[in-house]
Amino acid sequence: MTEPNYWIMKSEPDAYGIKDLQSEEQTLWDGIRNYQARNLMRSMGIGDKAFFYHSNCKPPGIVGLMEVIETNLIDPTQFDPNSKYFDPKSSLEKPRWDCVKLVYRGQFKNQLTLQEIRSNFTSEELLLVRKGNRLSITPMSKETAQKLFSFLGEAS
Repeated sequence: MTEPNYWIMKSEPDAYGIKDLQSEEQTLWDGIRNYQARNLMRSMGIGDKAFFYHSNCKPPGIVGLMEVIETNLIDPTQFDPNSKYFDPKSSLEKPRWDCVKLVYRGQFKNQLTLQEIRSNFTSEELLLVRKGNRLSITPMSKETAQKLFSFLGEAS
């Protein structure tokens, strides 16, 4: 079995938070409309781990852990004219957007805030701390993930 890759995946808690994922147990990570983030998601593999990051809130930070359970899925929101993620240039024959399915793996006892992340990680370790980085999905090394776990403890 191959080692999992590690990611940070952002969501606004008012739109979809860790409690929503905990309640549903699994979800499609749909609505991604940035080509670079989409391409990163396309490189995910089953078993990859993702840190759930609450963004655009006070304070933003890492709150939980997810695991990729399905990859290369077509994002259904691109075809729904009532969805804010509708893409009129996308078709069933040539879909432009896809997604992964994630399962809830736990919530950390304490949130690791963006301020704490900036104090303990470099921009080489986490793209999240790089000025101007607005990507909703970013990769990290296994070593950086282990360092995050040392700050966060186990997800429960």
